[in-house]
Amino acid sequence: MTMPAHAPTSELDVPYEGLGPSATADFNRDGFVRLSGVLSPETIAQYGPTITTEVIRLNTQHVPLAERDTYGKAFLQVSNLWRENEKVRQLVFARRLAGIAARLLGVHAVRLYHDQALYKEPRGGITPWHADQYYWPLSSDRCLTIWLPLQETPLDMGPLAFARGSHNFSYGRDLPISDESEARLKQALAEQDFEDVVEPFALGDASFHRGWTFHHAGPNHGTVPRRVMTVIYLDADIRVAEPTNEHQARDLGWMPDTETGHVPETPLNPVLYDRRTA
Repeated sequence: MTMPAHAPTSELDVPYEGLGPSATADFNRDGFVRLSGVLSPETIAQYGPTITTEVIRLNTQHVPLAERDTYGKAFLQVSNLWRENEKVRQLVFARRLAGIAARLLGVHAVRLYHDQALYKEPRGGITPWHADQYYWPLSSDRCLTIWLPLQETPLDMGPLAFARGSHNFSYGRDLPISDESEARLKQALAEQDFEDVVEPFALGDASFHRGWTFHHAGPNHGTVPRRVMTVIYLDADIRVAEPTNEHQARDLGWMPDTETGHVPETPLNPVLYDRRTA
C-alpha cells in the first residue's frame, strides 16, 4: 500500500525543510522566529484532541475566571503531559521539532526541560510581558520554547507576540509575570523602540523564542479556547545554575537530584535530538 507523502504517523520523525541558510543568524538577531507548516493539519488533528482531553483531566484551576488574578486569567496551565499519555509523548519527543530547536540554537543536541499546555479560555485575559528564563535556573541562554497552536489563531484570540531583539535587553529580567511586568516592560520596551511583532498563526505554524526574549499575548476574544502546546528545549550540555529567586528554586524540580554545575541527565530530561546520530 502506498502511504501519503506526509503521513501523520511519520511526520514527527521527518526533518523540517523550511529553515533557510540564515535561520540561526536570524534567530540570534531577533530572539524568535515564526515558521510556517511546522506540522501538517492532519498531524495536529491527530494529536490535538488528546492534548485537550489531558488538559481537561489534569487541570487544577477551578476558580471562576472573573475571580482570578491577572496570571490566572491568562491561561490554564498543565505541565509534563508527556508523562501522562503516550500519544502526547510522541509529539513532545518529536525529532522534527527538536531538530529545529537544535539548529536554531546552534548546538549539536537538545534535551527536554518540560512541556506545557497553555489554554487561554474565551474571555481569558492578557498574558503580561515577561521573559521565560526568569524562572529557569540554567547556566546559559542556550534554551528556547516552541509555541505550537492547535488551531488557527487570529489576532482576536491572542497569539503570542515578541519584542524583536529584546533578548539582548537586560532591563526587566527580574520581573515575574504580573501586572507590574506588564506595566514596566511595556513602557521600557516602547522607549527603546523594540518592535512589537504581533501576527496571526495559521494551522501548522509555530514560533520558537529564546529564554530571554520578552513576549506577551492579548486576550482571547474568541468563543473557543486558544489551545497551545509548548515544549522547552535545552542545549544538551547546559548545566544547572544556583537559583536567583524562589521560582527558580522550585523549578529545580524539573531536573530532579541535579546539583548546581552539573548537566541535568535525568529521566525527566532526555536528549530528544542529536545531529551526530541523526
